[in-house]
Amino acid sequence: MADTINQGTRMGFLVDTSRCIGCRSCQVACKQWNKLDADKTSNKGSFENPPNLTPELYNRIKFIEKESSGEVTWRFFNERCMHCGDAGCMKVCPSPGALYRTKDGIVAHNKDKCISCKYCVSACPFNIPRYGADDKISKCHLCVGRVDGGLVPACAKACPTETLKFGNRSKLIASATAAKKTLYGENDLMGLGVVYALEGPPEQYGLPSSPSIPMSIFLWKDVIKPLGILGFWGSIGAMLLHYVTIGPKKVDDDLNSKEAGHE
Repeated sequence: MADTINQGTRMGFLVDTSRCIGCRSCQVACKQWNKLDADKTSNKGSFENPPNLTPELYNRIKFIEKESSGEVTWRFFNERCMHCGDAGCMKVCPSPGALYRTKDGIVAHNKDKCISCKYCVSACPFNIPRYGADDKISKCHLCVGRVDGGLVPACAKACPTETLKFGNRSKLIASATAAKKTLYGENDLMGLGVVYALEGPPEQYGLPSSPSIPMSIFLWKDVIKPLGILGFWGSIGAMLLHYVTIGPKKVDDDLNSKEAGHE
């Protein structure tokens, strides 16, 4: 069952990909505000940098390069935690408070309570959570401290083209719908906290067309693992029952007695 969200007061992002110019101001602002270290990278023949999210990079601009008639064109995509309404990471996390939802609908995390099980990695349909040298979860938390103080996230503040718009989720969606934008994430997983206005099909941006939480993680966490633990303690219980009702090493003792009598 999904956690309770007040959709009327829920905050979120509208990311209009048609406005993005690939300047990566959002990446820089995020690192500055969250005091994240620089990522060491190397040139792989693309302007995209870094090539993936890291424990020190909560959001990044993905360069989607295409060649047509000898010319290269780009589409830019802001990749980050989606802050799902039905968040798989929260569903599978066994440590209370490690992943939690704020009053604004943001999926935040507390590293001190993370037990490094990495269930969240398997449960995320967008491949977002990362683990660093401290072996603790790392991901975008929408600058929850700034939002609590009435400010917009650092990335949205730094964006020069208003690609990233932060505010009341329902109002942002209504505005985009009125502008006849094609939206991704409006209803998926009980509504994504980060809704995209795309210029093409989701697959072109590396997004699943119908995101869902992998059922395999629930099978392992809720069925197979508990049965394994039950089997372990069942074996311990059977050994104790044998000890109490029959006694220790009775078979060995009988054999020793017979061998002694034979001699």
